[in-house]
Amino acid sequence: MAPTSTDNRNVYLIGPMGSGKTAVGKRLARVLHLTFYDSDAEIEERTGVDIPYIFEKEGEAGFREREREAIDALTRLDGVVLATGGGAVLAQENRERLASRGRVVYLQTSVAQQLERTKHGRHRPLLRTADPESKLRELMAHREPLYQSIAAVTVSTDGRNVRAVADEIVLRLRQLSAHTACDA
Repeated sequence: MAPTSTDNRNVYLIGPMGSGKTAVGKRLARVLHLTFYDSDAEIEERTGVDIPYIFEKEGEAGFREREREAIDALTRLDGVVLATGGGAVLAQENRERLASRGRVVYLQTSVAQQLERTKHGRHRPLLRTADPESKLRELMAHREPLYQSIAAVTVSTDGRNVRAVADEIVLRLRQLSAHTACDA
């Protein structure tokens, strides 16, 4: 793994489940000519099992430890777009690594949009509950301040297609880079 360069080309997507991190991340990586990674997919590849299985066998704490290791490794790479899991920001160590090793983009979405986008998925252990909406509201109340605390850019994904979101991110990152260059 190559160490991260000082030009901060890496882009890290954070946000709740169903905000579009993976789909937007793939598009963004193509547009920016960077390599795409998904921290959850990386964990599955390393372990040979899916996320629900890890939750079942190791609990959320075991999964979060694996997530911490994956984020550390992936944020050390150069020239990447990384889609993180919705709870990646729970660990202070992850927040520090994401914020210091690249540009963090918070994909903001409403609980209603999350429900719509996740209703057919069976791959989300935290939503295996009688009341997914209440669970999403609870998660959002706790996590949104953490997302906001490290985001360099915030983009709403509600009712928008992947291309529009990715295009806005590219524009906002260019503005951020130009602003940063002016301050130097």
